[in-house]
Amino acid sequence: MEPLLVVAHAGTGNADALSVALDVLGDRVSVEVAETSNPGELDGVLHRAGSRPIVVAGGDGSLHAVVATLHRRNDLAGKTLGLLPLGTGNDFARTVGLPTDPEEAARALLAARPRPMDLVVDELGEVVVNNVHAGTSALASKHGAGLKKRLGPFGLGLLGYPLGAARAAIAPASLRLRVEVDGVVVADMDDQLLMVAIGNGASVGGGAEVTPAADPTDGQVDVMISFATAPLARLGYAVDVLRGRHPERDDVRYLRGSRVSVSGEAFWISADGELSGPERRRTWHVEPAAYALLLPQDGG
Repeated sequence: MEPLLVVAHAGTGNADALSVALDVLGDRVSVEVAETSNPGELDGVLHRAGSRPIVVAGGDGSLHAVVATLHRRNDLAGKTLGLLPLGTGNDFARTVGLPTDPEEAARALLAARPRPMDLVVDELGEVVVNNVHAGTSALASKHGAGLKKRLGPFGLGLLGYPLGAARAAIAPASLRLRVEVDGVVVADMDDQLLMVAIGNGASVGGGAEVTPAADPTDGQVDVMISFATAPLARLGYAVDVLRGRHPERDDVRYLRGSRVSVSGEAFWISADGELSGPERRRTWHVEPAAYALLLPQDGG
């Protein structure tokens, strides 16, 4: 296996897990470890990567940062990335079948082969690796981000999203939005929405599979629209999300496409956990096979 460049966020709370993974990798391959603490440092590290595979040590946010930087530099095409899932939720790793134990993840990386991965890009050039969603779920992410930061030092960061979701559910943000998938209107301003999710990966928030059938290798995104705005409907919807049965609900639309537009009332967006807004319109499209990700041959 060729030498690896491992990129880790400086001061990560998973230093012990990273050390375990590096010990496994170091026995079989030459490894350079680069710690970064800001976008400028990350840009410089990626600039010197050359043809080496770039292994991201972190979660969805870390993978997003590396992919976004390479995309912004027009340097993503032809790149091979790897992932050591050392984040809180590791949702994209779950979708592609990567183990979340650091030692197992490192061993899987050593036996991995590159597999083309799709990327979701909006009209501003911002990227989505895993999932982007708007509505109550984005508010849950907004609330959960602060809770995750406060609970992280106690090893309870994974509770941030569920607690944020509970807070958002108290006063849910029902929105009137127009949603188009491949030019077809699938939700209009006449109906109130609870949330819209656009999934390249299956889950958010550490395992909530809002787009359970999403496949980041099929050239499409899965689109899930929930109209469950009444109190009992919201409760039923939440239970069905936990059971993975929500796509079967009458107040949910679940479909696939390669281009999705959302417009209407002001809405917040959570893209790979990065919050932005309020927005009035945003359009995303799929760029198939935008980069390669090292995966076990039986992964995904």
